[in-house]
Amino acid sequence: MLDPDNGLSLTIARIVQRLKGSSLHSQLERQARISLHKPEIKLESLKEDIKDFLKTSGWEKKLQNAVYSELNVFPSPCHPAAPPEHMKEPLAYMRKAQGSWEKRILKSLNSMCTELSIPLAQKRPVSEQKELLNKWNEMGTDEPDLSLFRPVYAPKDFLEVLTNLRNPNYENGEQPSFRSHLGLIQVPLKVKDIPELKEDFSELGLNIGQLGIDDSAQVPPEFFENEHVRVGQKVLAEQDSAAAQQYVRQGCPTALRADLWALILNISNQPEDILYYEQLKSNVIQHDLLVDSLIYKDVKLTASNDDYYFVFEDYLYQVLLCFSRDTSVLEHFTYSSATPPKSYIRGKLGMEEYAVFYPPNGVIPFHGFSMYVAPLCFLYHEPSKLYQMFREMYVRFFFRLHSISSHPSGIVSLCLLFETLLQTHLPQLFYHLREIGAQPLRISFKWMVRAFSGYLATDQLLLLWDRILGYNSLEILAGQQLKYRAFSFSPGSCCVCFPSSQPDGGDITGCSRSCTC
Repeated sequence: MLDPDNGLSLTIARIVQRLKGSSLHSQLERQARISLHKPEIKLESLKEDIKDFLKTSGWEKKLQNAVYSELNVFPSPCHPAAPPEHMKEPLAYMRKAQGSWEKRILKSLNSMCTELSIPLAQKRPVSEQKELLNKWNEMGTDEPDLSLFRPVYAPKDFLEVLTNLRNPNYENGEQPSFRSHLGLIQVPLKVKDIPELKEDFSELGLNIGQLGIDDSAQVPPEFFENEHVRVGQKVLAEQDSAAAQQYVRQGCPTALRADLWALILNISNQPEDILYYEQLKSNVIQHDLLVDSLIYKDVKLTASNDDYYFVFEDYLYQVLLCFSRDTSVLEHFTYSSATPPKSYIRGKLGMEEYAVFYPPNGVIPFHGFSMYVAPLCFLYHEPSKLYQMFREMYVRFFFRLHSISSHPSGIVSLCLLFETLLQTHLPQLFYHLREIGAQPLRISFKWMVRAFSGYLATDQLLLLWDRILGYNSLEILAGQQLKYRAFSFSPGSCCVCFPSSQPDGGDITGCSRSCTC
């Protein structure tokens, strides 16, 4: 175990090192130098006077928010003697499974590349660059022929990998016992039970007001809503990330949500951030990547066919194409179980000095990937800020939904938590679904991989994402699945079917099976 004092020292050193290279550090230095010319700064108390100046001018709060953001994103430091890969994923069999899954994805991508005789990347002709630049805000009107392209994988493919995951050191006999887990996930991970969830998510208790429930038409606004909005405005005025994170656990008022989320994620959309976005845009204009077609295909298959999100098609292309070129995203692989795929310059295969990450951000989009961006389009209309919000949401949360790890917010733990809660607290539903050959996780997995985007109405989805940000955890998705699944079940009525025409398994409609509940 890492000594608490040593752990704190390592955490402080890491945060200081990271902040030294940030724009905030240079801004603080500049402000400190400017303060030297102020008459209230005395030489004999220089250090304390500068501290007071930074505090009264609001820069101390910005520094606190930056530190808080770092603490939320990066995991606690490992023991100095631990191998580097343990920071990514401590369990060897999980790392091995993730490695095998990545090889399968790359094989699919390479075979598509070979079949279609399309290079992974190439420079666009000047005429094509000009055309793309002119229609940058109208890319949704473009209708490229994407019939030969296919998603590299879909959630159902990923689920098959997870159901075959086993711990080789864990003895699990064929004969069922009282300890048997009857769900699809068969790995011995520790997940929380109801008492632990109640403790961790105490603000969701029935005795505490919740936006989305207590602001309904049946409840007078003076009982909860008015006061909640007033507190939210005060939190924004204070510009305190920690307070904002605590506040959104009860839900965000619609008018305050965009600013509160940006405050929690420490997104300010400074001129340098806008310039960075423009540089990414320039990279999109200049170079054509194979993954661009995968992004186009995914948007056309998902968001463009969604009643809520089809109007944001142009925004989705802009954000996702820029995202694929953003090498700063690579940083999240230091605490992700995944490894960014590499490509080699033609004729230099296997020579590491000629290796590059492909795509540049290290993330290969899959079927439904664009739905991570779509809900944010309701909140942010400036492309650079929309982009920053999505990127921060991805490197904090969404990457865990499509990588194999033992993290409590990882997709494996979420699936196990869902199945455990359902088997324990709704056994009638669980066993009924198993009896008719409909494992609950096969129904709900696609909801969770997309964080319910495209399955919940947008207002409900944003309330759910409020809680993800508020608790800095995806565990609430497993509880949301339980609520969503149980709602459609009632004794004496049929509860499930899988429309085979849907590429991702379809939604729940009527039942095509002959069954009795």
